[in-house]
Amino acid sequence: MEVCGVETVDRSTISRWAQRFREGRLSIENDPKSRRPRTLTDDQSVERVLQILEKDRRMTCEETAHSAGISRASAYRILTERLHKRRITARWVPHDLSEEQKCRRLEIAQQLLHRFREWNEFLQNVVAIDETWIRDFEPELKSQSSEWRGKGSPSTKKFKRAHSNVKQMMIFAYDCKGVIMTDRVPSGTTVTAAYYRQFLQKLRRKMHASKPVLLENAVLILHENARPHLGKDVRELLDGYSWEVLPHPPYNPDMSSPDFDLFPKLKINMRGVRFSRTFLLPLPDASDRSTVLET
Repeated sequence: MEVCGVETVDRSTISRWAQRFREGRLSIENDPKSRRPRTLTDDQSVERVLQILEKDRRMTCEETAHSAGISRASAYRILTERLHKRRITARWVPHDLSEEQKCRRLEIAQQLLHRFREWNEFLQNVVAIDETWIRDFEPELKSQSSEWRGKGSPSTKKFKRAHSNVKQMMIFAYDCKGVIMTDRVPSGTTVTAAYYRQFLQKLRRKMHASKPVLLENAVLILHENARPHLGKDVRELLDGYSWEVLPHPPYNPDMSSPDFDLFPKLKINMRGVRFSRTFLLPLPDASDRSTVLET
């Protein structure tokens, strides 16, 4: 104890080792242990795992290890350390597009990008129009409940809530400088081609009062391919106004700028707040619908 200090072993260990040396042991090193050979993660094993993945990328670590004849730990090391793979779930998309529809998307995107590069005022003349539902309760996003916490602090719990079925449809029209006009569709009313035509007529009067310079230029309308937007009366009205409708490929929400630039930002402060049902009652005067939410 005085010579070795804290590294001194106990008496029983000394007796055990003395007995081993009397029996003929000559080394103080540990005996080699039986373990799987390191060759389980060699180049041949990596090649087998890679061939298995090429046949079916949905196989789990256990299934891959069984097919390759290696352990699950070895299969996991090969997948993550040697092949640098990570498991990713599929992303839901609204529609299964055909090759023709995909080519149409690319063609329209290239066409709009070309016009943007050739015409400096292209974005200034675009008026986007779209509809959205306003509900009396929208649950908060998960990102809204994030908090700064110290190391080891327990995470907060958040109950999963569904949005309300009580809703009101709103129509928005806006350009690069902000919202031009909104329209609150009365409850029980469907946005038909006739209703959308009336909205466009009100929009033109609104632009005469607030944006006369925009009317003097070439107004570019960007709206989806919804049936009310494509009605014959609507097309004739837009032709009479000399307003050009920008192409919009079918089933392409990426081209609908209100869904990304406007609606999420407008609804962010409404999430988690429960409004009374009087909030969605029809307005007493239909002429006042265009001023809702502008204040």
